[in-house]
Amino acid sequence: MQPLPLVSFVIAYHNQEVDVLCRCIDSILALSLSRSERELIVVDDGSDYSPMNELLRYGDDIIYVRKPDGGKSTARNLGISMSVGHFIQLVDAADALVPSAYERCLDVVRYKSPDAVLFDMCQTIQSPDANFGEPEGPVSGAEYMRHNNLRAMASGYIFSRAILHGLRFTPNMIHEEEEFTPQLILRCERLFIMDDVKAYCCNQREKAGAKSNDMKFNLRSLDDAEQVILNLYRLSERLPHADRIALRRRVDQLTMEYLLHTISATRSLKNLRERISRLEPLGLFPLPDRAYTKRYRLYRRMLNSGIGQRLLIIAP
Repeated sequence: MQPLPLVSFVIAYHNQEVDVLCRCIDSILALSLSRSERELIVVDDGSDYSPMNELLRYGDDIIYVRKPDGGKSTARNLGISMSVGHFIQLVDAADALVPSAYERCLDVVRYKSPDAVLFDMCQTIQSPDANFGEPEGPVSGAEYMRHNNLRAMASGYIFSRAILHGLRFTPNMIHEEEEFTPQLILRCERLFIMDDVKAYCCNQREKAGAKSNDMKFNLRSLDDAEQVILNLYRLSERLPHADRIALRRRVDQLTMEYLLHTISATRSLKNLRERISRLEPLGLFPLPDRAYTKRYRLYRRMLNSGIGQRLLIIAP
């Protein structure tokens, strides 16, 4: 029997330029992983044009599957269900790995038996930096989340299939990563952090162009954010104490950002207070007095005050 791949790379693709997708694929193939150590799955989420003919040159190096348009969550879920690697790396087709930096993450995967490895991101691929520090860890996911802000972007870490179990992305949700990532990290007993390793290049221009600025989209985004907060809060109620404290920190921060986004998107004190009124019965508002970050402390005071809310509404 053939050994299972070390890493499965799941690329979610939807209407990006084919050369952008190829750049993404090439960045993965540039890694030191042999063909037997890697699995590369491209999930085409109902693009207007199938890039299959342009991908023929990769031969057996990739698996290409096309599905009806259902959103990134369903594309990722399909890729995860198809994959067989011991570890999984989610990649957006608009982005690329930074091979020289990502090799450091692979070293941790190969030699330290992690549940997940967190790494940093960049917006342009720069000259390789050979002076990477040692990874921090291992720590439990709960311990990390109690003391740090969590970056929810699901491409910002490589994780072990063994910790997934039935966890998947919720379809038709804009903020699906905010719901998925905290649950995944809480499952980690051996989490390694590599904050000085910029292993993933995020194409912000491509992502910014894909966002809508109309009010209908903004209101849906706010409704989704509220649902994520409620889902994570309800989950925290069922967790052991240490995990509950860790997840509550994330819930508090998401609630703060949700209210700030409500202000910037609607500029309506009435809308803000309507949304606050739905949080109050659950104890999610007023925001608790916690010294998470300077940003949290500042905006907690303003959001918890009627005068502060008015000042935020009229601020440019």
